[in-house]
Amino acid sequence: MTTPPMLAFAGQQAQAARDVNTASLCRISQETVQDIVLRTMEIFQLLRNMQLPNGVTYHPSTHQDRLGKLQEHLRMLSVLFRKLRLVYDKCNENCTGLDPVTPEQLIPYVEEDGSSRHNERSASQARPATEERGEILEVTKKLKQKNQQLKQIMDQLRNLIWEINSMLAVRN
Repeated sequence: MTTPPMLAFAGQQAQAARDVNTASLCRISQETVQDIVLRTMEIFQLLRNMQLPNGVTYHPSTHQDRLGKLQEHLRMLSVLFRKLRLVYDKCNENCTGLDPVTPEQLIPYVEEDGSSRHNERSASQARPATEERGEILEVTKKLKQKNQQLKQIMDQLRNLIWEINSMLAVRN
């Protein structure tokens, strides 16, 4: 018996939804937060422009339209907050087995006296970073030397051209 194409496609989508990684969930949550901020700004814009119907030349139909828009924005805002909560719960579920690492442990720190301050686990990460920094400093030093040599050569060429031009001017 074969599976109808629509059911197979729906099954693939369900499997893909379960296999969403934490990074894509974070991207989705970032977009959701941006949508929440946008909707909130629109709500404040509507509230700022909305006047109370206190008899001042204000049409009740316009008030009802704005009130409907405001309610729609509030409904969408609650939907976005529910979506954000679902993504947050899914991220927490995906990260339950991970070892919590503080940001301080990820950054190698070198004190003024030259000693390093980090734990044993990050010591292996700090050595390559220190070696890389040393290489960068060495390359920078060599680059400055080469730039200085090129500057001297350019100065010598400029002086030579000046002298040649001076001799040609004296000859004429």
